[in-house]
Amino acid sequence: MKMLNCNSHVGVFRLTLLLIFSLLFPFASSLRAQSQPASHPDPSLALNSALVAACKENETDFAKYLAGDNPEAFQNLPGTERVSLMQRFVLLDSPGRPLLDTDPQGHPILRCESADATQTFKFGAPRINGTLAYIPITISAGRTVQFGLLREGDDWKLLSLGLLMIDIPQLEEQWAEQALHDRERGAIDTLEEIADAIHTYENSFGKLPDSLAQLGPAKNGVSPSAANLLDAALAAGKEGGYAFRYVVVPAPGGAPSYELSATPVDYGKSGKRSFLMDREGKIHSADKRGATATSDDPVVPESDSSYPE
Repeated sequence: MKMLNCNSHVGVFRLTLLLIFSLLFPFASSLRAQSQPASHPDPSLALNSALVAACKENETDFAKYLAGDNPEAFQNLPGTERVSLMQRFVLLDSPGRPLLDTDPQGHPILRCESADATQTFKFGAPRINGTLAYIPITISAGRTVQFGLLREGDDWKLLSLGLLMIDIPQLEEQWAEQALHDRERGAIDTLEEIADAIHTYENSFGKLPDSLAQLGPAKNGVSPSAANLLDAALAAGKEGGYAFRYVVVPAPGGAPSYELSATPVDYGKSGKRSFLMDREGKIHSADKRGATATSDDPVVPESDSSYPE
C-alpha cells in the first residue's frame, strides 16, 4: 500500500511537471519567434516585405532587408535621410498603407496608399541563380525596374535597384545630385511661369508690374496691386530652394523690358547653378557659387541633358 501511495505521488508529480512544461513551452517558443526576424526563403516575399516596410516608413523593418554593411550605414544616416531613402523605394512623399494581393500567376501585387498618392507594384517571376535573385517589378506608371537580391544565410536581402548596387552612402550621393538637378530644372520652369504671369499682367493692365508682389493673390478682387497670377510664396520671391528677383529694365526711347534671375538659397544643397532670363526671354546659366547669373553666362539649350524631365 505504501508503494502504491509513493508511485501515485510520483505520478502526480510527473503529471504536474508535464502540465507546467506544456504551458510554458508555447510561450517560450513565442518569445523566440518575436525576438528573431522572420525568415524569407522566397526572394519575392523578402522584396515584398522590404517594400511594405518602406511604404509604412518603418526604419527598423526596412533595415532588416538590406544586404552587407548597408543596415549599419542606413542606421547611421540622419533621420530625414532614412525617411527620404525609403520614400524613393516606393516613390511616395509620405507614409502609406500597404495592401497586398496576388495576380493569377500567384505573383505578389503591392499597393501603397498614402494621403497624397498611390503606387502599385506588380511583381514578375523571379530569376534565381545560386545566391542571386532578380525580380522585375512594374510600377503604376508602366515603368519596369529590376531588383536584385542576395541570399545571406536563410534570408534574401536587397542588393541592387535597377543598374545601381544598393550602396547606401553612394546611393545617397547620387540621389542628392539628382535632386539638385531636379531643383535646377524646377528653377527654369519657375522663371518661365513668372514670365507668363508678367505677360498676362501687361496685357491686362497695359504696363509691366513694379514687383513680383503685384502678381500675388488677390483678397478683394483682382487689381494692378494684386493680380492673382502667382501664389503667395512665389510672389514673395522664393520657391523650390531658389530666390527669384524681378527687375524692370528701362529702354531709352522705347518700352521698358525686364530681367528675371534665380539663385540658390542654400548653395550646393538647394542648387548650384544660377539663372537669368534676359529681356529677349533667353535663359543664361552658370555655377556662380550662389551669386546672380548675368547675360554674359552661357544660354541654356532647350535640349540640355543635364536637366532631365
